Amino acid sequence: MSDQALTQFSTEDIRETRPEMKIGLLATITPEGLPHVTMISSLMACGPDQICFGQFTEGRCKENILTHPKTGFLVMSLNKEMWRGKASYTHLSKEGPEYDYYNNVPMFRYNAYFGVHTVYYMDLVSHTGKHPLPMGRVIFAAVQTMIARTLGRKLGQKQVLNGWTRAFLDKLDNLKFLSYIGEDGYPLIIPAIQAQSLDGEHVIFSASIYGDELEQIPPGAELCVFDMALTMEDVLLRGKYLGMRRVGGIKSGLVKVNWVYNPMPPVPGQIYPPVELAPVEDFS
Repeated sequence: MSDQALTQFSTEDIRETRPEMKIGLLATITPEGLPHVTMISSLMACGPDQICFGQFTEGRCKENILTHPKTGFLVMSLNKEMWRGKASYTHLSKEGPEYDYYNNVPMFRYNAYFGVHTVYYMDLVSHTGKHPLPMGRVIFAAVQTMIARTLGRKLGQKQVLNGWTRAFLDKLDNLKFLSYIGEDGYPLIIPAIQAQSLDGEHVIFSASIYGDELEQIPPGAELCVFDMALTMEDVLLRGKYLGMRRVGGIKSGLVKVNWVYNPMPPVPGQIYPPVELAPVEDFS
């Protein structure tokens, strides 16, 4: 996060985070105290010191903020301009100007199956201001990561990441982000487009971009890796951060993955550890 954190959104910020066609990520804290990341396209600044999102499907993040109001957020426009920050959940509403706005934009107004039924509001704590995703450095970091994963020693014995997940994670044109809970109790989101699989149990990423922020992640921290494609496919991983080390001669961060979650509809659910199927016995 920038050292010159801002405590208000400008009129330009409010206008530019408003379009429905964008990427919105909300980092929350689970009841177990672990980081969680959800894609929420409706996420936007709705006032100088407020951010909100509209709910049209059920999900873990809405449950999380009711018990842990501290959140982290990222909004990225289609031209790869980003806002990142922290906010605290305050209340929800089933009416009002934001409710009316969401239900009158084409994404929701013309959807035959669902509309926004609840709006969640959060007070802004701080944000970075608008800044571009530095694509030149992203590409360089992705190439470095590819070299490290090719030359690096494979560490994992378990196949936590199945074939689809590894192939999806290794796509260089996917968008990937890290999240962990900072010292102040707020989840943070860091772009990590360069992240790839080292083996069936570890994720690796070069530290050549956003290095100052990556250095702040304490080894041993619970770390999320959110991976998404613009085709709206995504996957969420979580595990122990092993810290920085040289892999194939390249300074890299490593995550030992122990949990994999499919956030995609129609049936979001845990992939690893496998959830045992139980027969339905009560049909009442």
